[in-house]
Amino acid sequence: MATPAKMRAVQYDAYGGGSAGLKHVEVPVPSAKKDELLLKLEAAAINPVDWKIQQGHFGRPLLPRKFPCIPVTDIAGIVVEVGPGVEGLQAGDRVVAMLNLFYGGGLAEYAVSSESVTVKRPAEVSAAEGATLPIAAGTALQALRSIGAKFDGTKNPLNVLITAASGGVGPYAVQLARLAGLHVTATCGARNMELVKSLGADEVLDYKTPEGASLKSPSGKKYDGVVHCTVGISWSIFEPVLSDSGKVIDLTPSFSAILRWALQRLTFSRKQLVPMLVSLTKEDLEFLVGLHKDGKLKTLIDSRFALSDVTKAWERSMEGHATGKIIVEM
Repeated sequence: MATPAKMRAVQYDAYGGGSAGLKHVEVPVPSAKKDELLLKLEAAAINPVDWKIQQGHFGRPLLPRKFPCIPVTDIAGIVVEVGPGVEGLQAGDRVVAMLNLFYGGGLAEYAVSSESVTVKRPAEVSAAEGATLPIAAGTALQALRSIGAKFDGTKNPLNVLITAASGGVGPYAVQLARLAGLHVTATCGARNMELVKSLGADEVLDYKTPEGASLKSPSGKKYDGVVHCTVGISWSIFEPVLSDSGKVIDLTPSFSAILRWALQRLTFSRKQLVPMLVSLTKEDLEFLVGLHKDGKLKTLIDSRFALSDVTKAWERSMEGHATGKIIVEM
């Protein structure tokens, strides 16, 4: 079937506006250049970073690189066109990819991805599941590696805390920490405690209780690392529950958190708050897709929306109460 000249897409043309700022448009289908692939999209996953870029809270004025912007980076689809220099992928391949954060492009019927962050999707992984992996699972993987987790079968006695463990990144962080052999304490709301325990957490705290707010492990263990997936917890809460060289990997760092990290570096503090932005490699994505294929990594899907209902998906993400991932299906 020939690729059409135009496609349906959703875009915004200014900072702010939330879901009301999203516009349904018809635009030309892009073409694949050197080392690129044109994909017919099946699914895309919305991440908080997508609407934070729209709101100007993340990287303004560098992100997005231009207006109008078709948002979202995490996608799954079928290769329909291969650009010069691409090897190992061909038309008809089902793939998972992460688009460039500066340009986006995922809320559309077609998108162009770089070969460097596009991998084959096996039949055992659905398009919706595959689309959830790049930022969410990739962030969890990178954060855990930052605090010393290894995935080579080596026994590892590290104790980790994962905050907001029932959100987008948290469920992957719990599962990956368990796979790495770590002792896992997790926080979440009361309604999701059994769910988080089923993912592999050794201890689960209700963040609304005094015990959960203090972040203290019920077993009295100090944390060698924290995968911090939420906001609103001060360093004064983290510091007493960390081991002597414990690190808090902050996935949603504020300006004040970045300043604290810089000061801690200057003063050679052993306990540190470390801001992190995911930097995904093709090897990482292949590793995560492989874990999913083998049943070692599961995806929690909070809700699914058609492209025509994308405003509801956007609002659901902005509410901040999703359990797992929010999917837009094409």
